Amino acid sequence: MRPTYSIIAPIYNEEGNIQLLYERIAAVMEQTNEPWELVMVNDGSRDRSLELMLSLAHSDPRVKIINFARNFGHQIAVTAGIDFASGQAVVLIDADLQDPPEVILELIERWQAGYEVVYAVRAERKGESWFKVFTAKLFYRLIYRITDVNIPLDTGDFRLMDEKVVRVLRQMREHNRFIRGMTSWIGFKQTGVQYIREARHSGQTKYPFRKMLRFAWDAITGFSYFPLQVMIYVSGLLGFLAILAIPVITVLRLARGPEFFGGQATTIVLLLLMSSFQLFFLFILGQYVARIYDETRGRPLYVVASTVGVKQPEEQKEPLNE
Repeated sequence: MRPTYSIIAPIYNEEGNIQLLYERIAAVMEQTNEPWELVMVNDGSRDRSLELMLSLAHSDPRVKIINFARNFGHQIAVTAGIDFASGQAVVLIDADLQDPPEVILELIERWQAGYEVVYAVRAERKGESWFKVFTAKLFYRLIYRITDVNIPLDTGDFRLMDEKVVRVLRQMREHNRFIRGMTSWIGFKQTGVQYIREARHSGQTKYPFRKMLRFAWDAITGFSYFPLQVMIYVSGLLGFLAILAIPVITVLRLARGPEFFGGQATTIVLLLLMSSFQLFFLFILGQYVARIYDETRGRPLYVVASTVGVKQPEEQKEPLNE
């Protein structure tokens, strides 16, 4: 029987959370009186995560496993879960239990009311440092201002999507992925549900500051041309200042003598300043070119080593049999 709901949970070194995650999701989904499945994507875990997942799948056939050949990253793991999900509605949730599974019932209620995307809005974030909260709020507001799609503030990947949205999402195969932006770009009827984000139950965050910066950059370059557009404004400003400086320096030299602004120091400082701007803009341009290169190589988004309870996609079979 086809499940009504598919719950997707990417897993990376979450051995301390897997059992409780399954228990809480099962307790919630049993209240729906509808068939459901839990699709766990093992994203190259190095702890006992896969072993625990296999044990759950052995005892409950509703637990499905996708085991990656290596670590491909959170957004790719979510993508694989979407690719394999068979439910009429798909729910994305992290395995750290910061997003309470009990909120799924509210997401389902809005879906049954006719909404095709129901995203969870973080009204409060427990167990996180002031720096993490501040940078997260700054990130969401920056993305909201400069991207070309209306991405709701303070929302993560915790959401429910109708199968109509999922079908479109499966056609979007870009490598540098920002799932919450992609679902906003797709459109359809969307609404939000507020919830309190809990502290991580076990383990360490999989998004340290370095990964947060990379994630933010993927979001900006994937949905905005603002970094490229700002180059023309800075170029114009520097050109205006250069033109303005010519008469100013001329008047000051006439008034105070040729030694004013004399020597090579001024020239060197200006050259260093211009060079720094040029290198910065070349870096931005290079990032967009790198994204083009990623797409033109045509590599698969992920490589599946094994599955439990689901069929392996055809495009993954040939490379593994070579």
